[in-house]
Amino acid sequence: MTGGDIAGLIAAGVFAVLVAILAVPIFKLGRVFDEIRKTIESIGAGTTPLIDEVTATVSTTNQQLQKVDGISSNVSDATANISALSSLVAATVGSPLIKVAAFSYGVRSAFAGRRSSRSRHSRGR
Repeated sequence: MTGGDIAGLIAAGVFAVLVAILAVPIFKLGRVFDEIRKTIESIGAGTTPLIDEVTATVSTTNQQLQKVDGISSNVSDATANISALSSLVAATVGSPLIKVAAFSYGVRSAFAGRRSSRSRHSRGR
């Protein structure tokens, strides 16, 4: 064997040792990737029912909000109707009631004026 063959054998041996040394971390890295894959699969299996529950909750909440919207629009309509009714009652009953009050005040004032003039005449005699 020549010196070049021996140098080639030494280089091949060093390369084989280097490959063996690098194979261990690469093998461990492969295990880490396998564990990561398993973890992601288990998380995916756990989140699918959770996402379904969230979707159902959002759908139910949307239905309830639509019911509340209907209720609030009915309350708004009822408020408008009550306002119109109170305006109608005020216009219908209010004006005659004011007239009756004014008339009764006038009658009372007239009777009071008549009483005071009678009492003055009776004192003067």
